Order: sequence, then structure tokens, then C-alpha cells
Amino acid sequence: MSELHAPVLGWYDEHARDLPWRRTSASAWSVMVSEFMLQQTPVNRVLPVHEAWLERWPTPAALAADEPGEAVRAWGRLGYPRRALRLHAAASAIVAEHGGEVPADKEALLALPGVGDYTAAAVASFAFGRRHVVLDTNVRRVLARTVTGVELPGSSVTRAERDLATSLLPDDEATAATWAVAVMELGALVCTATSPSCHRCPVADRCAWRAAGHPAYDGPARKVQTYAGTDRQCRGRLLGVVRDSEGAVPGTRLHAAWSETAQRERALASLLADGLLVRVETGEAEPRYALP
Repeated sequence: MSELHAPVLGWYDEHARDLPWRRTSASAWSVMVSEFMLQQTPVNRVLPVHEAWLERWPTPAALAADEPGEAVRAWGRLGYPRRALRLHAAASAIVAEHGGEVPADKEALLALPGVGDYTAAAVASFAFGRRHVVLDTNVRRVLARTVTGVELPGSSVTRAERDLATSLLPDDEATAATWAVAVMELGALVCTATSPSCHRCPVADRCAWRAAGHPAYDGPARKVQTYAGTDRQCRGRLLGVVRDSEGAVPGTRLHAAWSETAQRERALASLLADGLLVRVETGEAEPRYALP
């Protein structure tokens, strides 16, 4: 058993946040919804949307019975709204292929629309207590520092990282599932990307990065995400106009929402291609746009 297990698991038992998708009463569907929403989105923004989502669609069948556009509308301003369409598609597949019940098997989860390796492992682990490597950004950072001795992991998961994470998994399924979420929580609350609280870390005395004197990251330059003025901001502005309106929206309203013509048309075309908007033919010269 790794010398990291006991202190990290003990710390988690005392400091874990009370999040609805972690409660023993949480359904597997609640866990799956949370995993879709938490991708690139902080917990505090997800909490109210997750609650409203589960009140409206407490089961995959409830969501699958509604229009995809309603999922996009309910997604609100969480960002990356294609996740809403993928979650709706996953719900439809769960109804069609699994009797409306979220499958516990990782391979079955992987076969669902919009579910990749991380999400499949997370749902299988957190909802069903299965033993899987769950590698999100927080987990990768904790393992990079404590074991490898570097400040930050690379931009993508390597075979060496996965092998390391696998070697650290407790043998017992239930303990392995708790370990997965405990390391994630440690990265979210203590071993943060900037200004880590090493004085609060339960494994500070065993951390290779700390022992090395906290050497700065010296790998490839990391991308700094910008938002203002980007196509992503333009897409969000246009989608927001339609999402917050009743019925189809005339193109002139989208023109007013974003003045730069070339960028607006490019963003609009991408929203149509992604299925987030549909063009409504009314017989009028001016096109109208609506949620799917």
C-alpha cells in the first residue's frame, strides 16, 4: 500500500466538500450530469445549474423525452454548450440501450455519445465504486508534484502518467474509488495550480516537488486562454440571444448582437454546423434562427 494512501484518505474524510453528486443518496445520473457540467467549469457555477437540471430532468428518460434545444436553454451560461447536446444524446442512448439506467461498466459508458475515457472512468468510479484510474487536471497535478517532482504535468496525458496512477490505485474497489475522488479534491482545494497551500497538505512531508525546493515548470509553453473578442465569445453572444428569446429570432437581432460581419457569420455557421441552432424557413426574406 502506498505511503500516500492513509494521509490523503484521512484528509479527504475530514475536508471533503459536501457536493450533491457526492452524497450517498446521489443517483448515477446525478454523477453523470455533474461530470459533463464540470468539464472546464468551476464547481460554484455548476451547483445551481446541476440542481435545476436534476429537478427538471431527474432521470435520463426525462431528458431524452424533451427537445435537445431545451437542454441547450437550461445549460444557460455554463459555457461549451455542445456539452448539453452530448448529454441529451447520451440520455437518449441510455434509454434506448440500457433501459433508462446509467450503465456501471466503463466500456458501456464509453460507448455513449459524448463520453470519453475520463468521464467513463469517473462515472464508473464515483457512481458505482468501481476501481479505475481517474485522471483529471487536479489529479495529474497532485501526482506530478508529489511523486514526479515537477510543478505541472504536460498538456496531455502520457503513458507514464497513466502507469503511475495505476500503480497507486488501492487494490480494494471501494477504497480505490474514494482514493480517486480524494486526490482530485486535494488538487482542487490544496495543491492548486497557483499558490498551493503546502502547509495544509497531508503529504507535504512526502512531496518530491517540495523536497526539491519547488522548481518552476520548465516544459513547453502552456496555452493561455483568452475570451474577449474571440469566435467563442461571439458564438456565446449569438446563442444567448436565441436562448433567451421565445420562438425563432430574426437575423437582424443577431446582427445587432455582434457588429463584426465576417466573425459573426463564421460563428453563426459554426453554431448551425454543431446543431446548437437551426435555421427556420418562414418564407420571408430575412432568415430566422431557433434552438433545435
